[in-house]
Amino acid sequence: MPKSDRSELRWVHPPRQARSLETLDRILVAAEDLISEKGFDDAPISEIVRRAGSSVGAFYSRFDDKQALLQALSTRFVEQAMATADVALDPERWRGASIPEILRAVIRFLVSIYREQGGMLKVFVIRNHTDLEFRARQDRLSQYVNTRVSKLLLDRAHEIRHPNPAIAVGFGLRLVFSSIEDAVLFGELRASGLTLSDDELAIELTRAYLAYLGIATQPH
Repeated sequence: MPKSDRSELRWVHPPRQARSLETLDRILVAAEDLISEKGFDDAPISEIVRRAGSSVGAFYSRFDDKQALLQALSTRFVEQAMATADVALDPERWRGASIPEILRAVIRFLVSIYREQGGMLKVFVIRNHTDLEFRARQDRLSQYVNTRVSKLLLDRAHEIRHPNPAIAVGFGLRLVFSSIEDAVLFGELRASGLTLSDDELAIELTRAYLAYLGIATQPH
């Protein structure tokens, strides 16, 4: 795959639903949009179904309540994220690429996803602390993505100068995800007086990860 194509990563959306599932899909999409704008508590069912071109009755024929809706949204997100990981982290996509090239593209993509879907992701992250089902789902997604990124990087372990490449790759990924979550979802950098654009955040995280791995090449 040409370099210009493989670095253009995109979120994978589900295929168009059969007619019997169109109403459900519209409700889920409307709920995602409204929750992203207003937060979960300020997204009433009446507004969700209005945006979906549906009805309250149609909502309750599919969900017991808003909590059940949120569970469905979480499941849907995890499925889309795994499908996205399959495409974005396919080893064939990165054949011949170096670790710096992979990390520049992947970290930039992660920052963009957290920004685009920040409203929903913030709700999920907060819920992870109190809901074991949410937490288990998130852990499954994290392991899925981490396994695929780790394989890409460890297949190029000869580039890594850290004395324990496996530990460095895994720990570095945790630092990257935590930093993106704190900076994009919760604005923690601003609280410390540091302001970075999304591009700057991606560049600095890539630089930090490469340095930790012992790879001297600078991101650009």
